[in-house]
Amino acid sequence: MSLPLSDYEKRKQISVRGLAGVENVADLKKNFNRHLHFTLVKDRNVATPRDYYFALAHTVRDHLVGRWIRTQQHYYEKDPKRIYYLSLEFYMGRTLQNTMVNLGLQNACDEATYQLGLDMEELQEIEEDAGLGNGGLGRLAACFLDSMATLGLAAYGYGIRYEFGIFNQKISGGWQVEEADDWLRYGNPWEKARPEYMIPVHFYGRVDHGPDGTKWVDTQVILALPYDTPVPGYRNNTVNTMRLWSARAPNEFNLKDFNVGGYIQAVLDRNLAENISRVLYPNDNFFEGKELRLKQEYFTVAATLQDIIRRFKSSKFGSRDPVRTSFDAFPDKVAIQLNDTHPSLAIPELMRVLVDIEKLDWDKAWDITVRTCAYTNHTVLPEALERWPVHLLETLLPRHLEIIYEINQKFLDKVNAMFPGDLDRLRRMSLVEEGSIKRINMAHLCIVGSHAINGVARIHSDIIKKSVFKDFYELEPHKFQNKTNGITPRRWLVLCNPGLAEVIAERIGDEYISNLDHLKKLLAYVDDEGFIRDVAKIKQENKLKFAAYLEKEYKVKINPNSLFDVQVKRIHEYKRQLLNCLHVITLYNRIKKEPNQHFVPRTVMIGGKAAPGYHMAKMIIKLVTAIGDVINNDPVIGDRLKMIFLENYRVSLAEKVIPAADLSEQISTAGTEASGTGNMKFMLNGALTIGTMDGANVEMAEEAGEENLFIFGMRVEDVEEMDRKGYCAKDYYDRIPELRQVIDQLSSGFFSPKQPQLFKDIVNMLMNNDRFKVFADYEAYIKCQENVSALYKNTKEWTKKVIKNIANSGKFSSDRTIAQYAREIWGVEPTHHKIPAPDDPRE
Repeated sequence: MSLPLSDYEKRKQISVRGLAGVENVADLKKNFNRHLHFTLVKDRNVATPRDYYFALAHTVRDHLVGRWIRTQQHYYEKDPKRIYYLSLEFYMGRTLQNTMVNLGLQNACDEATYQLGLDMEELQEIEEDAGLGNGGLGRLAACFLDSMATLGLAAYGYGIRYEFGIFNQKISGGWQVEEADDWLRYGNPWEKARPEYMIPVHFYGRVDHGPDGTKWVDTQVILALPYDTPVPGYRNNTVNTMRLWSARAPNEFNLKDFNVGGYIQAVLDRNLAENISRVLYPNDNFFEGKELRLKQEYFTVAATLQDIIRRFKSSKFGSRDPVRTSFDAFPDKVAIQLNDTHPSLAIPELMRVLVDIEKLDWDKAWDITVRTCAYTNHTVLPEALERWPVHLLETLLPRHLEIIYEINQKFLDKVNAMFPGDLDRLRRMSLVEEGSIKRINMAHLCIVGSHAINGVARIHSDIIKKSVFKDFYELEPHKFQNKTNGITPRRWLVLCNPGLAEVIAERIGDEYISNLDHLKKLLAYVDDEGFIRDVAKIKQENKLKFAAYLEKEYKVKINPNSLFDVQVKRIHEYKRQLLNCLHVITLYNRIKKEPNQHFVPRTVMIGGKAAPGYHMAKMIIKLVTAIGDVINNDPVIGDRLKMIFLENYRVSLAEKVIPAADLSEQISTAGTEASGTGNMKFMLNGALTIGTMDGANVEMAEEAGEENLFIFGMRVEDVEEMDRKGYCAKDYYDRIPELRQVIDQLSSGFFSPKQPQLFKDIVNMLMNNDRFKVFADYEAYIKCQENVSALYKNTKEWTKKVIKNIANSGKFSSDRTIAQYAREIWGVEPTHHKIPAPDDPRE
């Protein structure tokens, strides 16, 4: 079979990105050569592919800078309410192609590089992913930045510029091995250091209560150096800013303790201060109460709040002198969104600044704080909720602990007034948890200190109100909202799947790119033979392309005509990669039992990183690779079944695998996945979902019609009922012969002949203490997978369902999500107004 057209060839035929103007191409070539000349080290006259990448990146960046400056000027002139999105994670991936798409430069750049004899795809592959996040929460933040710029909001992302992002995953002997992600080693062309806005952040010390107020004294100071990255909206000339802080030791750091001979050590000790921004904690949905992490959290909010207040006071372009002196208007000019509890210290920090430094009285300061802050909850798993030991806060942030105690006291007084004598309720709702180790419950702090609390899918927001934060909902129901997550259609369709983006544009025009609801118009084409053919053809091309990529990068050969069954996400027990494994072994056993039967061929791909300290997650990866070793080398099986572990899953790999997937696995135990966003990316890219009624799957089924997804398994009510009755795995093991065979194979070492005991921990967990009830959904899952195979045989009917899914995925645009945050939480109105381009006259 011939290979599909290259993306370059395809793009030459594509209109979605606007035409490449000839003068534009000539300019780009000229600028590219200029950058190449200055980028090259003088004694090196041969350019490397990396030199070409940097020259192209700088050429594209030139188109951003004028728009960036003009956008900021526009905000200072108009003085809109500013939105601050605080997140410890921004999982941005690569920037070059996304910038070209949003600025409408992709065709011109394609043509220019082609004329220069360069391969655009090769240049794009050189860029390192900015992996400053773990998974869903960090990638959501990145999508939100894109949408906030596209909707013309004066928004800023604030976080940490980690020197080392999420680790690179290598698979060695079937085991995950972590390697440091030195993503900055060649420099980052997209950021600009802003030393003029460096800010001091304080730690440790003690609190002084004097006649002229409270002072936090004898602190250790660490400087926060900001790095700004431009965030372009889609073709509206708006360029917002993501500002990430890097820790620097002040010049006098430890030198005051310097005595004869101690100078060298004192300078070396600067590292201790700068470790704050060294590395991203690689835990997803798991709280690890380490002092360094607490420092990172406070470092982010302390630097950010000083920046926010400086901007609030001086709001005039180029001016750093205060224009505003009163804080009355603060909540009307500033909205702070806390992305989970990681930036929760923003609440006591804002109180500290307002009360101790700006000398407001407590009640006034508290009113301002609550009206300014809003909190997004991302999980209901108890092990993920942040609960910081009091002794840590006492040492590191003594003043903040006092403030938290004060907030708690006033809050409990209020609860007691409403529910007199209900001591149990007071205990449940307290910000301070008593126990062998006294802790501060950061989610409670966020709820009490915010005017809006939201979950990230309807079912998740309901669970929050009904169970996790039930007491708080009863007290202040008006605070609780839902904001179902979304994804940006720019990166997750136009950029990663240009073929599909184009056949859609041919039918309904390209307005859907900034208004995804327009995809509904595709419902008119569900029975259109030509459209069905086009959609199926693009999927097949994407599969061929991905198969070629796997062969080149991983040296594995797969059957491009097989059903591509994909589960890519962090490895976690609740996401139930194990259920997927049980299905694969069951299929294997069926083929072995009746080798002459017709089986629909499948390539099952599982990818994702395990937190380095999460033993069970690492065992799951080992199991996937072990199953693959047996199945992929069994001549009886041939290419009817393959199992592949996708190494080092990250944003840039997601952009390749998602457009190629036929089946998307979203199989968490009902009630555990807050939303999911991978599910939305697969839906938009023409994969069908097999999933439980969990997270946003529920709303996807509602939009597309449950009959157009493969829904199986227990609902939330069933899980709750089972929790009441008790879940007994052995009942399923005894009753279901195929399940018993699979578990016996794992126990006996069938998949690990050299180490028969290798998977005993997995078997033991599944049989005796499986919180996520894998066996309870096994039968329904296997049955549902049979329906998948049956439908896949009928390409036309399969593709019709695909079209219905794509047509009904409009709700899951992050543009819709952000418009709702804007109107319902931040009190601002999105705009499709276009700022004049840098070379156009200003309004």
